[in-house]
Amino acid sequence: MDELIAISAFIGDRSYRIKINPADEEVVRKTLKTINDKIVEFKTLFAGKDMQDYIAMVLIWYATEQHAEAAAGIITENLADRLNALEKLLDNQLIEK
Repeated sequence: MDELIAISAFIGDRSYRIKINPADEEVVRKTLKTINDKIVEFKTLFAGKDMQDYIAMVLIWYATEQHAEAAAGIITENLADRLNALEKLLDNQLIEK
């Protein structure tokens, strides 16, 4: 098992000290950047809110994105299964001729 490393995770106006696997550092840092970029975006779109509101908006956006990607994966998987079934039917038709 890899030794965990400590990093400072900045979200909004706060810093959190977290421990992660070294292999996950790049993904965690990219995720933190995405979160903070979205906070800035929502701050420009919805002026006058407090940081907790912006973080909640980003949380909803992020969870929705993850759900949408999972749903798209299921649709793609179902489509691939159906295309494979059609290909088998066509192959069987060619063999019978």
